[in-house]
Amino acid sequence: MSIQPPAPGEPRRPSGPRDPGDAWVVAETGERYWGRFGAAGLLAVDPTRGVLLQHRVGWSHFGGTWGLPGGARHQGEGATDAALREAREEAGVPAGAVRPRFVSVFDVGIWTYTTVVAEVVVPFEPVIADPESLELAWVGLDEVEDYPLHPGFGAAWPSLQENLRTRPTLIVDVANVVGAVPDGWWRDRAGAADRMLRRLRHLVDAGVDAEALGLWGELWFPRIIAVVEGEARRAPMPEGLEVVRASQAGDDEIVEAAAAAAARGEAVTVITSDRELAARVGAVGAVSRGARWLLDSLPGEVSS
Repeated sequence: MSIQPPAPGEPRRPSGPRDPGDAWVVAETGERYWGRFGAAGLLAVDPTRGVLLQHRVGWSHFGGTWGLPGGARHQGEGATDAALREAREEAGVPAGAVRPRFVSVFDVGIWTYTTVVAEVVVPFEPVIADPESLELAWVGLDEVEDYPLHPGFGAAWPSLQENLRTRPTLIVDVANVVGAVPDGWWRDRAGAADRMLRRLRHLVDAGVDAEALGLWGELWFPRIIAVVEGEARRAPMPEGLEVVRASQAGDDEIVEAAAAAAARGEAVTVITSDRELAARVGAVGAVSRGARWLLDSLPGEVSS
């Protein structure tokens, strides 16, 4: 595929139709930001190899520095989708190889840059897939600051690195949350639990507002554990959601799960309006939120 020469300072793009997002946004003070609809990049984190960085080609904006695979968002494209697409186009990151952990947004009013931090779940080797990279490398967390970093990434790195240690977990007392929705759940407890589990599954992909969790950034994708008991144990288990079918009292299972997660250093939030249970999980290092806190974050009915 032929390559069009770029305008001065403009990232090179393959010839062919341009997306409307491939344009500069210019501030009144003269600063230019690439991406009419904002831009996004992926910080892929491998548990043994560190983070994936891109050595930017000399003719690119801040060429010669190291930063993230990323670029302009397309018209109508979500930031997470844009980051994953750009990482695939620039570094050959395979679909399904990473799982988002949290999202940070740099906002200058007229333009935003979204950093999607994602954990590598299927190891891969990056591949230079377009002319915007001199090289791609896995860099240890303690070595990142030794590189000449892109100014934007360099400014963000200390906060990003600090929050890599944070691992939020939500443990949901499904019976308690279901009981807060007056939809006739008492006539079909398994059916009501099924509806709630499918709604919870939505959060696995959509994430939870960082402010609601008391965390830094814009959005987090916590580990979600749903505990069901009694007749509700017959409810199907949605793919991608951890479901504990309590063999004993559901409260005991919740306390055990909270204690185990807290012992691993996870930031545990238990969703229940049961005051006694809230006190028990507080004693093992978890915080609690009422059912309404969760219900306000969930979508309505989710079809099968």
